[in-house]
Amino acid sequence: MEQNNEFVTAVARLKGCGMSARKMRLAADIIRGEEVGKALGILKFTKKEAAVWLDKLLTSAIANWSVLADNEADDYNLVVSAIWVDQAPQLKRFRPAPHGRAHRIRKHSCHVTLQVTNTKAVEVAQEEVYEEAELEETE
Repeated sequence: MEQNNEFVTAVARLKGCGMSARKMRLAADIIRGEEVGKALGILKFTKKEAAVWLDKLLTSAIANWSVLADNEADDYNLVVSAIWVDQAPQLKRFRPAPHGRAHRIRKHSCHVTLQVTNTKAVEVAQEEVYEEAELEETE
């Protein structure tokens, strides 16, 4: 995490969420690479339980970014630069079955990591690369 106001990346993590990673990835794939305002709108109108968790996580990442950058998040164009979902440990339970047997029930959980980056810095960095390439061509 850089402390330069031009380029700041903030991270928020959700650990031990009581939902399978496969279900969480369905909602995570929707907002990957989107602008923060658009991603919040998408999550608000998505009819999945994972959207509620990701909405809270994205709000936390925005707050983390504003603390790191010492600026308001509204002034910069924030983007969900990366989001990934990993499996967490399973809770294993037993349910009674016919003839005195037992069936195992696995209750899945997941870990989610979300990164937010401002795009003004990305645009400035791309412009610098183009300017350097033009200078090399002219020489």
